[in-house]
Amino acid sequence: MLVLVAPGQGAQTPGFLTPWLELPGAADRVAAWSDAIGLDLAHYGTKADADEIRDTAVAQPLLVAAGLLSAAALGDLAPGAVAGHSVGEFTAAAFAGVLDDTAALRLVRTRGLAMAEAAAITKTGMAALLGGDPEVTVPHLEKLGLTPANVNGAGQIVAAGTLEQLAALAEDKPEGVRRVVELKVAGAFHTHHMAPAVEKLAAAAQELSPADPAVRYVSNKDGQVVTGGAEVIARLVGQVANPVRWDLCMETFKELGVTGLIEVCPGGTLTGLAKRALPGVPTVALKTPDDLDAARTLAATTATA
Repeated sequence: MLVLVAPGQGAQTPGFLTPWLELPGAADRVAAWSDAIGLDLAHYGTKADADEIRDTAVAQPLLVAAGLLSAAALGDLAPGAVAGHSVGEFTAAAFAGVLDDTAALRLVRTRGLAMAEAAAITKTGMAALLGGDPEVTVPHLEKLGLTPANVNGAGQIVAAGTLEQLAALAEDKPEGVRRVVELKVAGAFHTHHMAPAVEKLAAAAQELSPADPAVRYVSNKDGQVVTGGAEVIARLVGQVANPVRWDLCMETFKELGVTGLIEVCPGGTLTGLAKRALPGVPTVALKTPDDLDAARTLAATTATA
């Protein structure tokens, strides 16, 4: 069974969209999306520097657009399940047919703007903790006032909170944690700091008419397969201020019998986690169009198997 996954914020790098826009029809598609959401995606994906694309209001629609563009370049694909990490869930919702591409991008544009506004209220951020035991790490984070915002599995938890709390974490790492790495995000996402954004996203979501997923949609909330379109949207709204449980998503992939995993552009983060948590499962990360042939081969091999 093939699983198609989409990365979250922090995966973006300057110029990462450039080679994808050279594919037939890609530039026109991105231009249409840009007009629909009032944001020049081509500019930010090709010419903007790291600080510009770190902006939450820019990074989120840019990542979803890149994921949709790279998935379309694969051609006809029949995954057994789809999932996305954090904002990647919007990409996955489009993969599953819950929303069309433009509706997903409009909703994520609202999400990015609302989360940027919420992040401006208090200076906050996120940091990845590499190594350690969750049973030790989580209580330590809570003692420092931090939230375990992403429980990613494979020995990785992401902490979120104020800059002062994160500075205290850097000086006082939990036992067993090898490194604390600051993430390229502009706020404490998936925490109570994002509560104002939930309200704005909920209001925008009321205008949607979602379809039920046409393929298994695995949710960040609890790793469960969600079968109703309205429930998918409700979870997309709620996850803004709630932790991402990617560890549980990968457990579900395992239970479903995953035999191959493709991560759309800008791939690398989720395939890295899968290599440690799903040993023996072949993976392909779409970083540039040069990776498309390997992804198509994996998809064909998985289908044949």
